[in-house]
Amino acid sequence: MHIKGKLMDAEDMRNAFRRLAHQILEQDGTKSLVLIGIRTRGVTVAKRIKACLDAIEGTDIPMGIFDIALYRDDLEELDSELTFSGSEADFGMDGKTVLICDDVIYTGRTARAAISEVMALGRPARIRLLALIDRGHRELPFKPDYAGKNVPTSRREGVAVRFVEEDGEDGVYIYDKS
Repeated sequence: MHIKGKLMDAEDMRNAFRRLAHQILEQDGTKSLVLIGIRTRGVTVAKRIKACLDAIEGTDIPMGIFDIALYRDDLEELDSELTFSGSEADFGMDGKTVLICDDVIYTGRTARAAISEVMALGRPARIRLLALIDRGHRELPFKPDYAGKNVPTSRREGVAVRFVEEDGEDGVYIYDKS
């Protein structure tokens, strides 16, 4: 992997999470809001959004974790590579505003799988998508309601989000896949 550049540093990420939290409060509020983090890095995104929202509003917004592996549309191709860590959500989805959080939205297939899992668990009032980075190239018609940064990329490029909790640093990088 050849790093081409840094798109966000730790301060940029902190600012993006604060801005996203304020956008969520303005558009949806917290009354019936629940958060879902998509394993693996979407969980960190959800935790950070939750921390911002809880700090601003003095709330404790419910948060769950989805492992969307069983809802993927490419299961046959991944057969031997597939690991399932399980999903955790100790609250219902009926009538809720479900905010699905991930680090990067690309083709839209992960979003589709997460929405399928939400719908299998109940009937929410609405489903929203949040991605720290929207890099384009959608194959399915899903657009994040909240995006920390839009980054036009080529298909030969990738975006790596690093979190201090897992990687020892906060940063977003663009790299060549070749």
